[in-house]
Amino acid sequence: MNVYADHAATTPMRACAKEAMLEALEDFGNPSSIHSAGRLAAVRLESARKEVAELLNCRPSEIYFTSGGTEADNWAIRAARYGDGHVVASAFEHHAIIHALKAMAREKERHVELVKPERDGIVDPERVRRNVSQYTNLVTVMAANNEVGTIQPVEEIGREIRKGGNKRTIFHTDAVQAVGHIPVDVQKMGVDMLSLSAHKFGGPKGVGVLYCRNGIILDPLLFGGGQERGNRPGTENTPGIVAMAVAMREACENMESAAAKTRELRDRLIRRIKEIPDSYIHGSLEKRLPGNINCSFAGVEGEAVVIMLDLAGVCASSGSACTSGTGEPSHVLTAMGLSRKDAYGAIRITLEETNTEAEVDYIGDQLAEIVKALRK
Repeated sequence: MNVYADHAATTPMRACAKEAMLEALEDFGNPSSIHSAGRLAAVRLESARKEVAELLNCRPSEIYFTSGGTEADNWAIRAARYGDGHVVASAFEHHAIIHALKAMAREKERHVELVKPERDGIVDPERVRRNVSQYTNLVTVMAANNEVGTIQPVEEIGREIRKGGNKRTIFHTDAVQAVGHIPVDVQKMGVDMLSLSAHKFGGPKGVGVLYCRNGIILDPLLFGGGQERGNRPGTENTPGIVAMAVAMREACENMESAAAKTRELRDRLIRRIKEIPDSYIHGSLEKRLPGNINCSFAGVEGEAVVIMLDLAGVCASSGSACTSGTGEPSHVLTAMGLSRKDAYGAIRITLEETNTEAEVDYIGDQLAEIVKALRK
């Protein structure tokens, strides 16, 4: 049996997204051109912008199209380049945030404060607030963690940041793992900036969004033409953007039923995993993305389990796909308090509603056999 269980790394494109993309490919005009072919492409582009804005509950003028979540995250971090430059972030952000912050700190001598999550993988809003001062330019805390799947109290963190009338601190959230899987509303969340990536909810790779509240001055990463209101030059990927908007709409409209089915599959597999002696599930089981399972088995290396699962036809991972092969333990798990040795043993299985009970049972059977064999 072949089973794909690595949806946090990427998802297959939805049929509706493929269809929309192919249709948009026929209208190959440059959206910046003033002739009829260009105007038709521009109409498609702006229609997609309105669609994404409606789904996030913001204005179309606050939506900027990017090449993906990494670019959107890096762009958001540049908002802290001016002023005093004090930044507060959770210690288990995606490397697109962590590495961008380190680079900025070296370049501009900015001070970055990393707040560790609790052992259950949840960031305490009060701990974030205690690190925010009158000099804090930016706070960035992800909406849902990409490795352990824990859903962060972004709305509460936003309220804590604004206590005392603080209006100068920009609040950003990396919602790459959240959009299309749990409700995301920038007004309710109280965020000023948000990043998302199309391929995490059935859209194409190479397309993403940065939501930026009107009034915040963006510092461009690139220089060239006047696309994206002069802030992100380069001819827009109209077919990809159109496909992203269509995929996002379908994902959000079917979110409740999809999450319910996925959660059942996840819990079914967790029960099977718990039957394996000395097995551990990392992160809160209650505040967790519907399809995420991050687990480890005493005395077993996670990478070995992933390789043997692959030989059995199961695609899973030993952590974020962006850090696979680095030889380093997960910074997410060590930030949560696990030792380097225990962090090396973790694997990540991420399901979606397209998976089946038979597939989940097969994964459970294979895990039991693999762990038993490796322990021998």
